[in-house]
Amino acid sequence: MYSNILVPVAVDHGPHLDDVLALARRLRNTDGKITVLTVAEAIPPYVSQYLPADQEARTRAAIHDDLKGELEDAPDIEIRVITGHAGMTIVDYAERHDVDCIVMHSHRPGLKDYFLGSTAARVVRHAPCSVHVIR
Repeated sequence: MYSNILVPVAVDHGPHLDDVLALARRLRNTDGKITVLTVAEAIPPYVSQYLPADQEARTRAAIHDDLKGELEDAPDIEIRVITGHAGMTIVDYAERHDVDCIVMHSHRPGLKDYFLGSTAARVVRHAPCSVHVIR
């Protein structure tokens, strides 16, 4: 059993969030915590110069509010939204916050994933802890 579980979800996470959270709850210690993390891609500088200065913060707040609405029946879940590159940022977050298990969903890989690597594959290769991937 794990005491600090991270559940990374994409902004467009689809219908699999309930399955991932159900597994995370089964793996959690009775006094453990679950954090849902969404990584918003950074706005490139050549685009951000045309947007309001606080656009990234407003985007993170909107994503947080959407997740909070979706998880309103889950008071045991902590929500975090940060900016960065998904694969690297998830691994960095896990290292900095003493995460002992990551539970995530993976899509079916396409041809481009064999060349570039999916987010789940990057997390599995580089995570400092156990990783459970649901298909």
